[in-house]
Amino acid sequence: MLTAARAGAAALAAALLAGTAAATPAFADIPSPTASLGTAPLPEGLYGKGDPTYDAVWRQSLALTALTAAKVTPADSAVSWLTGQQCADGGWPSYRADTATACDPTFEDSNATALAIQALTTLGGHQDAVDKGVQWLKANQNADGSWAYNPGNPGDANSTGLAVNALIATRNDPAGVAKAGRSAFDGLAVFQLGCAAPADQRGAFVYQTAPAGAPAAEPNALASGQASLAAAGGKLPVANGNRTDAAPKALACADGGTTATAVPRADSGEAAGAYLTAQLAAGGRHLTLTLPGAAPTPDYTATAWAALGLVQGGHPQQAAGAVDWLAQEGGNWTKGGTDAAATATLVLVAQAAQRDPAAFGGADLVKQLTALGPAPKAVGTASAGASASASASTSTEKDKDGGIGKFWLLGVGLLIGIGGGLVLSLQRKRGAKL
Repeated sequence: MLTAARAGAAALAAALLAGTAAATPAFADIPSPTASLGTAPLPEGLYGKGDPTYDAVWRQSLALTALTAAKVTPADSAVSWLTGQQCADGGWPSYRADTATACDPTFEDSNATALAIQALTTLGGHQDAVDKGVQWLKANQNADGSWAYNPGNPGDANSTGLAVNALIATRNDPAGVAKAGRSAFDGLAVFQLGCAAPADQRGAFVYQTAPAGAPAAEPNALASGQASLAAAGGKLPVANGNRTDAAPKALACADGGTTATAVPRADSGEAAGAYLTAQLAAGGRHLTLTLPGAAPTPDYTATAWAALGLVQGGHPQQAAGAVDWLAQEGGNWTKGGTDAAATATLVLVAQAAQRDPAAFGGADLVKQLTALGPAPKAVGTASAGASASASASTSTEKDKDGGIGKFWLLGVGLLIGIGGGLVLSLQRKRGAKL
């Protein structure tokens, strides 16, 4: 069982990935696994200006992936900072303040590890670090095929989805990465709702399964958005390929939904896409974050990952509304381009949707992200810009939904402060879900 300190740290680390409050009252007394930075300068080479304690590797990996995909060659110091955070056993923690001290395995983080693997794979030239990271993932896979945020704990959909993304990025077939006969895809299926769920929930992901005797776990926005990329067989950065004009196919349940069987692997991505398409339509082109004691608010992180999953699945048309909404409202999430993780994620969304990240919602996201870290070695030609029709669509949607930003700001006021990266569906703040 986790100690109180470790449990608290893990909960807040998870919360930071959600892109919501950085320090709500519920997290006020959570201890840090590293010494407080106080007024100490930020590490050289790190993207972002906020406290790195809980999300440094996460935001650095997103930034390096996004910039490399945008044909920006990051500074050597930015890359060496990330490789220097790796532990001797191959995993990455959320942040190592003192790299001269050996890692505490209890704080190694599957989410940070999975993102670092994808960043270094995208960069190229770091095969030893990538191979060690993959071996760490394989060594810390749970017996049901899933992954936990920290090793030794029950698995969750977000962590499992991210691990699958990393395996795909490194050309390790998730179907062949198994523990006790259960593959990574089997582990992902643990959290996806199938025919036994109500019809409007089929294809969704729960954050974690409910304990025996407890009520069934509910669909989780971030779990569904984040795991959908893995269900669709994708990784970061997402390539816009295999496009189809058809909508995602909802899960077919011939028995009327009475059999509690896992969603077949072949149907997983489409079922997740169909669920997310319906949720985006019902939510006004975005997914929603719900935290205990707080009013529901738009969930930027979940919406971004949902868009990535839909594009990966070959359904950019169904992702377009969410992409338009993110272009319109993303400045709130990125705090005007000062939040490295959020800005990098928007760059990845724009690229996947074949929009121009240098002119996304009126902002040059690539320039904003570049300014948050060390000067790059080189800047090449950015990704292709949006078509005139896409720009017109975005403008029309902006007029239609002009009040959403104010709604979100009111919701954030209830959460007190804003953080930078994901909330896990217990409502762990690092992933929009706790």
